[in-house]
This record gives sequence, structure tokens and C-alpha cells, in this order.
Amino acid sequence: MDYAYQQIPVFTALNDVFGGLVPTLANIERWNGLAEEFERRYGRKPSYIARAPGRVKWLYLSAPLRVPVSLITAIAGEHIDYSLFGVLPAAVEPDILIACGTHGEESRTVVVDNVHPKYDRKIFEPATTSVSKPTISGDAAHTEEWHLDINKKELRWESYVKAGYYGVLERFFPAATTLSSGANQGPVPVDLLVTGAVPAGSGLSSSAAMVVASTLAFLAVNGKLDPPNVDKIITKGELVQMSMENEKRVGVNSGGMDQAASVMSDPASALYISFYPELKASPVPLPHGVVFVCANSLVVSDKAVSAKRCYNLRVVETLVAARVLARSLNVPLGAEERVTLREVVGRWAGEDIQGGKVLSADALAEALQSIAKKLDVLHSRDGAAVAAGRSGVTLEEMIEMSGLQRDAFQKVYLSWIEVEATEFELYKRTKHVLLEALRVLQFRQLCLEASTAAESAGTGDMGVYQKKLGKLMNESQESCAELFECSCPELDQLTKLARSAGAFGSRLTGAGWGGCTVSIVAEDQVDGFIAKIKEEYPPYKGLEDGALKEAIFATRPGRGACVLKL
Repeated sequence: MDYAYQQIPVFTALNDVFGGLVPTLANIERWNGLAEEFERRYGRKPSYIARAPGRVKWLYLSAPLRVPVSLITAIAGEHIDYSLFGVLPAAVEPDILIACGTHGEESRTVVVDNVHPKYDRKIFEPATTSVSKPTISGDAAHTEEWHLDINKKELRWESYVKAGYYGVLERFFPAATTLSSGANQGPVPVDLLVTGAVPAGSGLSSSAAMVVASTLAFLAVNGKLDPPNVDKIITKGELVQMSMENEKRVGVNSGGMDQAASVMSDPASALYISFYPELKASPVPLPHGVVFVCANSLVVSDKAVSAKRCYNLRVVETLVAARVLARSLNVPLGAEERVTLREVVGRWAGEDIQGGKVLSADALAEALQSIAKKLDVLHSRDGAAVAAGRSGVTLEEMIEMSGLQRDAFQKVYLSWIEVEATEFELYKRTKHVLLEALRVLQFRQLCLEASTAAESAGTGDMGVYQKKLGKLMNESQESCAELFECSCPELDQLTKLARSAGAFGSRLTGAGWGGCTVSIVAEDQVDGFIAKIKEEYPPYKGLEDGALKEAIFATRPGRGACVLKL
């Protein structure tokens, strides 16, 4: 079963949103309350409610502090999706809802409001701008493109709504065609009302979920999801690709795990998501007898604002490392190709995408193990620097190692992304990525073996699988902390406390540098485990009961994004 090719679900009954089950009273009140509040603010009922499970939700404390809790849990595979390796995430139940409808004005105005009073109403309208692009003959051709003002240096919650709109405009309403066809052929004016986990000013909640939900809302209200009205059905995989491109407009070059989990998650399992040679997603049964517990470090990590020193820097380091490694392995490269580590591993192992030869999971695992032993070429070649204990390389060294001229290097690796660093840790980042990709394959295989064993012999002897899965999670945390350097003291402390409290394994989840941990815990030990963490993790002291329940909780996979037609 490949979820990437499935149609985006459009439901007409709330029961269907919850998998055919009767929704809880709290869910009924939330969805109905959003529709009623939309009507109160806009004077008309909404046409749709778009839903996307959140990556982070805000924890409201007695003080005016909002702290993110990771809700798309990367069970295995941290910071490897943008190198095109497969990942194993699961979304849980909390989500973002956007009620939407159109108003009768002859304009393309978008009015976006938020249920929470902290966020002011925003009104914007897509504009067009003329751009010049070179043609094959070398002449310049002028064309029109859409423009929505997004300030990447002062991120605001409505920026994610605008980002979601971009993909819909560019795919369905090309600016030049829309201008020549008149207003009736363009996007409709839209009213939006958001509730749930939303970005707070400069602090991120779920950029992925906000962009996915916004994209869905603009698709729905413009009639692009109803089969009788569209020429081609938009698949879940296409929505993921649109959302990935849309999120880059706010300055985050994410690899796709968050978007894919938000769109394609299944309530019964985790997802194995592969990105190469194409986006695919398949269910992976989680082992019997364990649950995953998310714990918030209460350290706010703003992935977009710190991107040039953290997230985006890691993207550049892994991309440059891929070129350097490819050259040392005699892997064929295009003159200015921006190759990824997954592509390098595949080419080295004889993969032939054009010929239909794709590495099996076993062959990929074998190649990863082999290449992980060939990384010395990524160390600094400056003898004095190595003797002094320096592990990274300078920009000048990195350019030389790439085999590119400075202008070409700038064009391929730095012209499209902003980074800030004096040294680049090519060896450490690559070792993490290759071994983390291997751990994902091992984690998936263990889950499949545990499922088979449970079917044939019952669930009585799952201990060996639980311990092996926990060991992989612990190794992942160690790698994130020491090689990828995306942990922080609080996350390190939380994972150590989790292990001492009885978890089989514990690791950070999400981008890191703050945020959450996820721990694998025996189902019958969850209450005691949570009680120990609450008692021993210093930042939890003084939190009220409601805040504590939001800071640490057991979780299960939730349904992916959908639309309710009203």
C-alpha cells in the first residue's frame, strides 16, 4: 500500500474524519465551535474545514509563556530526509483546523483570522510582479509571477498562510494566464479562521502543519479538491511536494518528513517514508506492549529564525559532503550537480534509476555500512588544524575539496540559502546521516519482525524486540548530540532521566536544539514512568497539573490531513 498515490480525503461527516468512529464530545464542540465562530466573524457559514495534524502544539502556562510540544514524532530518522534517505515518523492526534469560505467581493483579497486573541486579523492580496528570465537564445524574456510579502527575518504566523497560498497560485493560476483571462478566471477571495497549534510571532509551532492546512484550505475553497470540478485528482504525494516547496518560502529548507507525516499518517501505524527515487509511504506496524511518550524540554527552538546557524547550515554541510565523498569514491557527477548523500550511496552501489534498478533495503543497508568506513576524506587536510583538535573545515578548504571554482561553488551551494559559520563539520554530519539512515532500516525491520512474531506466536515474548528498538533510539540520541550537534543540555538530561525511569530508549524528536524527546516505554509502566519524569526533571517543578499533562504524555499515531465539506 503506497499512501503517496491516494486521493486527499474530502469528508462530508465528522464521523468519517475520525475513521468512522463517533467523535468525542470535545471534538464535536471544537469543530462545531469553529464553524459557529467563523459565521459570527464573517456573517456567513464556512464551506470547508481543512485539518492537518500538528508538529508542535503550544502549551499554555499560567504565565504568558508558550512552549512547543512535538506532535509529529520522528520515531527513527532525524535530519536525514533532506539527504533523501527514508524516515519513520508518526503523527498524533492534536491538529490545526482552518475554516474557510469565499466572500462576494470582486477582488482576490484574503482575510485570515485566528481564534486566539493574541493574533490580529490580517488582510492581504496576491500581487503580480514582472520578472526577466533568460531564453535559450540568450535573450531576456519578461513574464509575470505572483508575489506575497513574507518577511523571513521577522516570522509571523500569517506568513505560513501566505506560504501555503503560493503553491496553489503557481500551480492552478499562473500569473500571466490569470491576468490575461480576467478576474473570473483567477483565485477567489477567501476568508479563513484558524484554530489549534499556530506559530506565535517569531516562535514556531508547526510550520509544516500550518502550511499543509493552509494549502488544503486554498485548494478546497477554489474548487480544486472536488472530483466533478477538477480534471486531475491531487494526490497526497503531490500535496506533500507542494507543501515542501511552500515552506521554503519562509526560509526553512526542510526535507519533507514533517509534511509527509502530516499528510499521509495512518491511525494504525507509523509510516516508512522514502524520498528517492520518488516519494512513497507505507505503513509500519508498531510493536505490541509499548507506547511512545513525548516529553517537552521546555526549551524553545525556533527552526526558521536560527536556520542559518543550525538547520540550513546542516543542509549545506551534508550537500557539500556528498560531492566531496562522491569524488573520492569515483562516483559520476554532473559539472555543477547538487548531489545528495542518498544519490551518492546509490550510484556507488550500482543503482540505475533510469534502468529501473533500485537498491533493496538490504542492499542499501550494506552500502551504508561500507561507505560509513570511507569518510576520512571529509576531515580537514590542514595538518596543524588537525593536530590542534579542529574537526571542521574552513570555507576555503571546503571549496577546494569540492573541486569547484569559487563562483561555481557559490552558485551551487550558497546562492539559494543563507548560512553562517566559520567551520563546516562535513565528517561528523555525514557519519550521522549514514548511520541514522541505517538505523531507520533496522528499526523498520524489527517492527516488521515483531508483527510477524506476534501473529504466529502471540504477544507474550516481545521483550527482545523492545530492547533492540530502544537501543537504536539511544544510539540515535548519542549521534544527534555528538555528531549532528542538534541536541541541547536539557534534551540530554531528559533522555538520561527517561532511561533511568525505565524507558527502553529515548531520543530527541523534531529538528532539535530544544523541543521534545520521545521514549519507548512498556505499556504497563507508563504511569510510573511519567510520574518519575515529572518528579525529577527540574523545569517541570512548579508547573500546574494541566500544564504538566501537556508537557509529557503518552501518544499514539493519528490520522493525516483531510478536508470536511460543510
